[in-house]
Formats: sequence, structure tokens, C-alpha cells
Amino acid sequence: MEYLPAPAAPAQGHILCCQCGVPIPPNPANMCVGCLRAQVDITEGIPKQGTVHFCKQCERYLQPPGTWIQCALESRELLALCLKKIKASLSKVRLIDAGFIWTEPHSKRLKLKLTVQKEVINGAVLQQVFVVEYVVQSQMCEDCHRIEAKDFWKAVVQVRQKTVHKKTFYYLEQLILKHRLHQNTLRIKEIHDGLDFYYSSKQHAQKMVDFLQCTVPCRSKSSQRLISHDIHSNVYNYKSTFSVEIVPICKDNVVCLSPKLAQSLGNMSQICVCIRVTSTIHLIDPRTLQIAEIDGNTYWRHPFSSLFHPKQLEEFIIMDISRVHEKKKGAGAGARSNKHTLAEAWVRKTSELDTDHQYFCCTHLGHILNPGDLVLGFDLANCNLNDEFANKMNPQHIPDVVLIKKSYDRSKRQRRRNWKLKELERDREAPDTDDERQYQDFLEDLEEDETIRKNVNIYRNAEIPVESDTDDDGAPRISLAEMLEDLHISQDATGGEGAEMLT
Repeated sequence: MEYLPAPAAPAQGHILCCQCGVPIPPNPANMCVGCLRAQVDITEGIPKQGTVHFCKQCERYLQPPGTWIQCALESRELLALCLKKIKASLSKVRLIDAGFIWTEPHSKRLKLKLTVQKEVINGAVLQQVFVVEYVVQSQMCEDCHRIEAKDFWKAVVQVRQKTVHKKTFYYLEQLILKHRLHQNTLRIKEIHDGLDFYYSSKQHAQKMVDFLQCTVPCRSKSSQRLISHDIHSNVYNYKSTFSVEIVPICKDNVVCLSPKLAQSLGNMSQICVCIRVTSTIHLIDPRTLQIAEIDGNTYWRHPFSSLFHPKQLEEFIIMDISRVHEKKKGAGAGARSNKHTLAEAWVRKTSELDTDHQYFCCTHLGHILNPGDLVLGFDLANCNLNDEFANKMNPQHIPDVVLIKKSYDRSKRQRRRNWKLKELERDREAPDTDDERQYQDFLEDLEEDETIRKNVNIYRNAEIPVESDTDDDGAPRISLAEMLEDLHISQDATGGEGAEMLT
């Protein structure tokens, strides 16, 4: 009789699956994982497909019922938004892990890999991994609908400045871009003496007004007009208008202060030069280098106007110049500028070089002027000053010439300018030939004034090569260290600025 070997006994500590007989470690269900999964599907009732709505214009996702939020690809915010759509179905299981599976950015598909656990037969805990796919559907949000309509607005901020030159507006435009105050605007319209900013809510308009009051000397007033009224719900619909008037003083203006204001500023001369306009008006006395700052409230209490406009600038040549190292301070005199040098100069108009007529003047530009240099200034000796305060001044206290800034070759400066600025997208009027000249004046002011440059984002222009300094005529230039790289960020169809989907 032949004896057959006995069947192998299960490994110690193992049992046989009650379904297929495979040795397994003991568990409350007495079944292997394969059989347990065949009997129970813990992901039953959890949707494996869904949709999310995406606005192409503002690149935001809809969070039901009516909130639009900004989310980058594979961000926590987008993951939370997708999980909220199946939150009710996940209440019966325990979510262990969740993450994105890489999809083509333009496929308009988002895939989530979820790991869940659930207690099944006789207390056994089963863990399962599955994928939920979302289809990204395009839908325009209400805000973008209003922007596209272009005629819908609830508040408008009208910014005005009654002056010929637009230097203050160019500076203000760069401040708005730097602080991104233009994002909530529905439309920006350029008119003759200012800008109009349209908004969908009064709060956004009020925020712009508060920003303007902190950055430029101005005054504002508001009004509103009733559009509709629902007598059942007692809801009123208004359109609000904010009027902001900027002081009519620009950089390089010659002004004549009232005697009372000049005395309150430290007994400075009534004839002053505006060297800068920020949140205050910065003035300098060209005969003593005394400086003063005038805020918007002080200006409107003691208003003054510019004696000349930029088109009246004349070109002079420096015949002789001598620095004044010590100047005795008068009684009650205020602070003096440390960035300027007082000098006495003899100048002659370039249009009168065939004559011997020269002018004597004091200037605050002694640190950059030398004999033979060309300089721009205003001729007060041969003009009619139609000003309330200037007409009452002693003629001996009115200078013959006020020098404003050194003159350089504009075409050469423009040709080697290897930087650029960004501009607001706005509805423009018919282009004016004088606007380009004024814009070039503003760019030159940025090169000459480091203080203003700190508040402006300057971008490097890669199209213009960096020239050597061998042909340098001494004109101020902006260093590469002060420039930003102009990044061109591609925005994909499923949101996020240049976000890469990771595996």
C-alpha cells in the first residue's frame, strides 16, 4: 500500500479564507482582501465624475452657490473646492489621503486620487484607492458680465487736475499700477484734464479715493443719484460719484506764494520752484536753498498758481558760475536742502547770443552746472506776470531769471534708454502730439530724481542693448540694479498664473 503525503498544514498563526481557501492572517471577516472587495465596495455612492465652473476672464472658480474664488492648479484651495462637491458622499467613509493626478493643462480635466477607509463585515477595516474626474466647464462670472457690458457701474471716481502738464497723472498712473489699485475697475476712461475710474461697488471707489488722498495732494467730494427703489423690500439703488481735484501744481513749476504762507514756512521767498509732487508739494527757494512741504489742506487754505507753463521754458547758456559756500540764515528760516548747491550765475539766452545782454541769477543747481552748459529756465524780467501775489511784490525781490533744470540732448537720451514703464489699459481720446513730449519729460524726471523712482516699478527693456559709457554726456541714467525683469507669465485655460501640474 502506497502512502500519499498529507496536505501541507496552514502556516502557524494563519487561517484559510472562507471563500477561496487561501491562507491569510486572521481577521474579523475570515476572508482575504480579494474576496472582501468582491463582496463589499466601500466607494459605492461616491460620484466618480463631476464638474467645476471656471471663468476665463478673471480666472476664478465657482464655489457654490455664488462665490467665485481664485485658485492655482494643484493648490490647496482648488483641492478643497473639489472635495466640497462630494463632501456629503464622503460622510460614510474616512478620508485618509487626497491629491491631484497630472493632467494636460489644456485638457480641461482635473483628476483627484482619494484614499478612503471603512469598517465592513464583523468590524474589519477596508482601505480603497479610487479616482474622481472633474470636467472644467467655462462660465462667465457676474463681475465679468458687468465688465463686458461696459455700461454697468455703480460708482465712478473722477480725478481732475486743472493744469497744462500731465506729469502728476503719469506719476499717479505708476503708483496705481504698483499697488494694483486698477484690478477692481470696470473701465478707465481718459478725458482732457483727468481720468474716470468706473466701479461695480461703492466700496471699491471709496478705496481708490482713500488711496489718492494718501498719495497726491488733493481734495474730494461725493454725491449720489437714486436709480431705483423697491417699495416692498425697501431696497434703494444708487449711483455714486466721487470728484477728486488734484492741486494744479506740477514739478518744475515756478510759483508765487502769498506773504502769509511764505512767512509761515520760515520766511522763505515768495518766488519758489516746485521740485517734486508726492503726497505733498515740495518747494525750494532758489536764492537760499530753503525747502518746504505743503500738503493738500494747507494749499486749499492758501491757494497759489503756477506763473508759467512748460511751453514757456527758454534755453540759457551758463557764461559764468560761482558756488556760494556759506549763506547766512535769516530770522526764523527753515530747513535747507542738502541735495542742492547754491550758486550765483551769469546766463545768456541762446536766442540772444549775438547780443551782449546777460542776466544775473541765483540758482539751486550749482552742483550740476558749469560754464558752457545749457539750462532751461523762465525769464521773469521780460514777461507780464498776471498773478495776484506777484503783482504786489517789490520788483527788487523778483529775480530776473529762474533756472529749472539742465538741458541734455533728448534724442540721445531717448535712444539709449534701456528701460520702460507699464501703462493702464484705458479708453483714450484722440492722440495729442503734445502728450508724447510730456511723457518724455516725465521719463527724464524719473532719471533725474531718485526719490520718485522708489515709488515706481521700472522694467528693463531687453530690446535696447546696454551701451558703454564712452559716449556719456553726463545725462542722468537709471542703473540696472533699479530695474525689474518684465516677466511674461502664460496663463493656462484652467486657471493659475504659470502653475505647473505635478505628478
